[in-house]
Amino acid sequence: MTALPQGRPSSPGFDQPMTIAEYESLPEDSEHRWELQEGWLVMSPSPRPRHVLAMAELRDQLKPQLPATVCALPDIDINLELLPPDEPGQVRRPDLIIADWSAYHQAEKDGKVIRAAGVHVVVEIVSRGSVRMDNVIKRHEYADAGIRHYWIIDLDDPISLVDCHLAGEFGYQDNGGVTGVFTTSAPFPVRVDLDALIPPMAP
Repeated sequence: MTALPQGRPSSPGFDQPMTIAEYESLPEDSEHRWELQEGWLVMSPSPRPRHVLAMAELRDQLKPQLPATVCALPDIDINLELLPPDEPGQVRRPDLIIADWSAYHQAEKDGKVIRAAGVHVVVEIVSRGSVRMDNVIKRHEYADAGIRHYWIIDLDDPISLVDCHLAGEFGYQDNGGVTGVFTTSAPFPVRVDLDALIPPMAP
């Protein structure tokens, strides 16, 4: 989940656009969620419990269905690789990605952000403050980054999933949104029970 820019650190060194290398050199921040938008640090609010629950349930559903060569990773940075390394960078932090294990291990080994080239699916769960960001801005960015599949999940009743897939020069095309059960064969055969992402309220 992300929102429109709400601030960035005011300490020296943050008054000009950053490269990916500069972003990767920042100390870990356990209190805030940051992304790099055209070189500028932008902050988004922490997700609400309902949002976190849906993300965890989605990962639990996906894990046993995925090939052994890929993994489902929640809340992790992606280097979209839209510009050369020495120019202002673009890093997004989706709710969940499905990426090659090799891309994850390489990023861990090098102390760097996972590159978009190793990501098969990126997932954003829409919140009130991220509707335009998730449906318009990130849709264009992820397509430009060459990520083949982008799932947009809306938790409003009925819970729905829009499956965007790359269609050449046309960018993403989508399935118009589904409710109930989402099934796909690409990039891997998976089945997601959308209604189970949020358990029913206790009586």
